[in-house]
Amino acid sequence: MLAQVHSCAVIGLDAQAVHVEVDIASGLEKVTLVGLPDTAVRESSERVRAAITNSGFFYPQHRLTVNLAPADLRKEGPAYDLPIAVGILAATRQVNAGLDDALILGELSLDGSVRHVNGILPMAGMAQKLGFRRLFVPSSDAAEAALVEGVEVYPVRSLSELANHLCGKQSIARREHSLQFDDGAEPVYPVDFRDVKGQEHAKRAVEVACAGAHNLIMRGPPGAGKTLLARALPSILPRLTLREALDITRIYSVADALPAGEPLVRYRPFRAPHHTISHAGLVGGGRWPKPGEISLAHRGILFLDELPEFGSRNLETLRQPLEDRVVTISRASGSLKFPSSFILVAAMNPCPCGYYGDDRQQCTCSLSAVQRYQQRISGPLLDRIDIHLDMARVPFQKLASLEAGEDSATIRARVEAARKVQEQRFQKWGKPNVIVNGDMGPAEVQAFCEIDEAGRNLMRAAMQQMNLSARAYHRILKLSRTIADLAGEQKIQVHHLAEALQYRPRLVA
Repeated sequence: MLAQVHSCAVIGLDAQAVHVEVDIASGLEKVTLVGLPDTAVRESSERVRAAITNSGFFYPQHRLTVNLAPADLRKEGPAYDLPIAVGILAATRQVNAGLDDALILGELSLDGSVRHVNGILPMAGMAQKLGFRRLFVPSSDAAEAALVEGVEVYPVRSLSELANHLCGKQSIARREHSLQFDDGAEPVYPVDFRDVKGQEHAKRAVEVACAGAHNLIMRGPPGAGKTLLARALPSILPRLTLREALDITRIYSVADALPAGEPLVRYRPFRAPHHTISHAGLVGGGRWPKPGEISLAHRGILFLDELPEFGSRNLETLRQPLEDRVVTISRASGSLKFPSSFILVAAMNPCPCGYYGDDRQQCTCSLSAVQRYQQRISGPLLDRIDIHLDMARVPFQKLASLEAGEDSATIRARVEAARKVQEQRFQKWGKPNVIVNGDMGPAEVQAFCEIDEAGRNLMRAAMQQMNLSARAYHRILKLSRTIADLAGEQKIQVHHLAEALQYRPRLVA
C-alpha cells in the first residue's frame, strides 16, 4: 500500500516542494525514514506513532518506509510530522481523499494536536506559485499563511480534525485572505525626537542618514545621548511599503522571530545585539544556515552600541554586506544568500575611560591606550561609514528646558519627501534595484551626483588634505546628493559638499 502527501522545505528564504511517500509492506514492524532527514525529522516516527494512536486511529504493525523526496535535499525540523501521519492514514485506507492539490505542514504533539512551525510565509508563497489549491497549516500559523492570496488556507488544530475533514465527516472552516496594510498609518514609537534635548547638530546628521540610508557612527563621552538618539532614530524612518513589509516578514518567519499575534511586520526593524554576539548570530550561519542580525535588520537599523567591544572578526565580516546589501553563506552543500540592506548605526566612547577630549572631566587613559582602543575598529570598516559624528555633553540649560524640540513626525515628513525624490529619480532612469542614495554604485554616482567647477575644486582640496580614498570620495558625493534632496534642490551645490565633508573627521587620537 502506497500513499503520497505533499509538504515543503525551506532552504534559506525560499521554499521547495517535498513529496512524502509512505509504503506499507509485510514483515516485522520497522520504520525506515529516508531522504536526508535531520535528527528532528528522524524522531518524527515516535511522535507520529503516539499521535495516531492517541487520536483513535490504527497504527500499522508492519514494515513502514517513509521517503522524503527529492532524496538529495536535506530535510530539517518537525514540519513533516503531520504529512507523514496523513500519509500513513492514507496508506492504511483510514483516510480516503484526494491530496494531489493539497500541501500539508505541521508538528504533532503526542496527543495529536498540531503545533506551530516556522517559515510558513515562504511555504504559502511556494504553494501559490506551484498551483496547490489547499494549504493545511497549524491553527496558530493560519493568519500568516492567509497573507498569501490565491490559496485556500485551512487551520488545523489536531490530527483527528484533519482526518475528519479529509473524510468529509466535519469540515474545517477556511481562513480567508486577510492581508490588511495601511501604509499611511501613523506609527507609534517608544522614543520621540522631542524627548532628545539639545544635540541639534546630531539630529541633523541623523536626519541626513535616514533620508539617504547612510551609515552613521557616533563618538562621545558617557551620557552624551548617543544611545537615546539611536533609539529615537526609527521614529523618523519612512513608513514601510507593503512590499518591504512582506520581505521583512519572510525573513522573520524563517528565523521564527515574528511577534506573537502579529503575522505581518508593520514597522521597520531595529536590532541592537549585545557585543558578546557570536559570528553566526550576527551575519547568519549554523549547520542549517539561518538569518543573522544583519538580515533581521533588513530595511531597518542595525545598532551596535559600544562598537570597539565587538569582536574584530564580527566587525570585519560587516564589510561585504555594507557594500553589497546581501550576505552569502557558503557551506559544503552549497551557498545561500540573505538580504542585508540595513543602516548601520554605531556608538562608541573615545577611549576606555570614556572622557578623552571631554571639557569637564579629565581622561585617565594614556595616549597609547586611546590609540589602541580606537584602532580596534579597522580603517576599511570606518571607510564604509558615511557619517562620523562627534558628540559632546548636553549643557544643563538645555537638559532642564521645558521647551519641546521638533517631533519625529515633522522630521519624518522631510525624510519621506527626500526618499520620494530619490525613488522617482531612479525609476525614471530605469534603476529598479537602487532605492535610496546609499544604494548607488559608481555608475549611479557619476550619473546623479554631478558637481560644478567650484565643487570639484573643493573636493580636490579635501582629497589631498584629508587623504580620502576613492570609496570615501563616492560616499561624500552620495551624502551631498541626499543633503541636496532634503533641501529640494536639483543640483549639488558647494555648501552641500561642505556639509558632507564635515561628517568625515578622523577617529584616531
